[in-house]
Amino acid sequence: MTMTSIYWYGNAFLPEEQVRISPHDRGYYFGDGIYEVFRVYGGRLFEADAHYERLRLSAEGLKLPLPWGIDGLRSAIDELVARNGLSDGTVYLQITRGAAPRNHLFPADAAPVALAYTREVARPVRTMEEGISVITQDDIRWLHCNYKTLNLLANVLAKQEAAERGAADAILHRDGIVTESSASNVMIVKDGALLTHPANNLILHGVTRAVTLRLAGAGEIPVQERPFTLDELYGADEAFVTGTTVEITPIVSVDGRPIGAGAPGPLTRELQARFASAIGIA
Repeated sequence: MTMTSIYWYGNAFLPEEQVRISPHDRGYYFGDGIYEVFRVYGGRLFEADAHYERLRLSAEGLKLPLPWGIDGLRSAIDELVARNGLSDGTVYLQITRGAAPRNHLFPADAAPVALAYTREVARPVRTMEEGISVITQDDIRWLHCNYKTLNLLANVLAKQEAAERGAADAILHRDGIVTESSASNVMIVKDGALLTHPANNLILHGVTRAVTLRLAGAGEIPVQERPFTLDELYGADEAFVTGTTVEITPIVSVDGRPIGAGAPGPLTRELQARFASAIGIA
C-alpha cells in the first residue's frame, strides 16, 4: 500500500510536503468536520453520487457550509485521481469548519478547509475469501452516527480492543441491539432472509450497505431492515460486514462462537459475486 504524492488542499494541488495544517484548525481542536472515503476501481469513483449526497447531508447536519459546492468538490476529486494516476484505491476527503481561536461557538469569520488525497489499496481478497472473527462491545458513540464526522475516538477504541483480543473488528450494540461495527455496517442471514439495522441516526448510512441491499433485492433475496439482537447475531446462519474498503466480508465467528458452519455461507458468496460484477470484476 503506497500513498500517492499529490494532495488537494486550499483549493490547490500540492505535493504532500507543501501541505500545512493550521494548529488552530477546528478539526484539530474539536473534531469539527466531516469526511468521506471513496473507492476507486479502474480509475473511476464507485457510487460517487451516493458519497457526495452523504457528504452534503453530513455538512447540513453539522451546519458546515460547503463553499465549493458539490460540483466543485466533484471536479477537484476527479482531477486529483487523474493527477495521481490512481487505478485502484481510495480517495480521502476531509472538510473542517476552518481555523480560528479556540472557542466552542462557531467562528464568524473562519473559512472551511478541505483536504483530499489518494491511496493505492488492493481489494481485501484474502479476508473476503476466508472471513473474519469479531467481538462484541457496547456502542458508546453519540446519537448522530448517520453523520460522517471526524469524531471517531469511540470507534478507534473499539477497533483497538478487538485487535488486542485477536479479532478483526468489534460489533457494536446498544442494550443488546446490534447497530454496526467499528467501521462497517453489519448484516446477518437467517432462513434465507437478509437482516440489517435500519438506516436511522444510530448507524452510518453506508454506501456499500445500500449497494448490497440493492443487489439482494435484484436477486429476490428477502430483506428486512429491522433491529436485531445479539442472540440473533449468535444464532445467524451467516453474517458479514459491508464497507467501502472491506466490500462484503464474511464473519465466521463472534465472541468465539462460530456463525453457522463457521465458514462463509452461500448467500454471502452470492452477494460477493454480484458485487464483483457491479464493480466490473469478472
